[in-house]
Amino acid sequence: MSGARVDHTLTSGVFTLDGGSWEVENNVWLIGDDDEVVVVDAAHDAGAILAAVDGRRVVAVVCTHAHNDHVNAAVEVAGATGAPVLLHPDDRVLWDMTHPDRAPDGALSDGQSVKVAETELTVLHTPGHAPGAVCLYAPELGVLFSGDTLFQGGPGATGRSYSDFPTIIESIRDRLLTLPPETEVHTGHGGSTTIGAEAPHLEEWIDRGH
Repeated sequence: MSGARVDHTLTSGVFTLDGGSWEVENNVWLIGDDDEVVVVDAAHDAGAILAAVDGRRVVAVVCTHAHNDHVNAAVEVAGATGAPVLLHPDDRVLWDMTHPDRAPDGALSDGQSVKVAETELTVLHTPGHAPGAVCLYAPELGVLFSGDTLFQGGPGATGRSYSDFPTIIESIRDRLLTLPPETEVHTGHGGSTTIGAEAPHLEEWIDRGH
């Protein structure tokens, strides 16, 4: 039985891309136990994230993708904890917009495992919202951390640079909707959902995108 639990911190700030800016609230997810933790998407407020870490050893700061609102606190959190920042290399072009002078410490790849508190987090490469977008699947916990690939009510946005609607639909259909329907989906923004709740809507998303 996994000893890991999921903690949540909500941070707020500004998302910028393609010359626009939007006020956003981001979900920051922490997976671990009383001793160690993985931080998923260090957004906006390093102080709030470090308070949630609460002195635990940070195994890694994992970026589901590199839009600025998901990585703008990553370097500060990594610097304060000594943890590596992990990102899929296909999102380096987006990362460099926010952190041009600081490369990620390691690369995420499809099928890779990140281990924390005796729990395996499996990396699923799910491009579409961003080229290097990934989700993290923890079967022992029955949880998927979907970043901005899948939300309560539909797929992530694909109307901006480096995104593609047919690609995100393919990622969701082939990589996420094949997971057990009871899998809880913890998203990058907004409320959580389940695979079973979202799966019936795939066809209408496709119709909406055409």
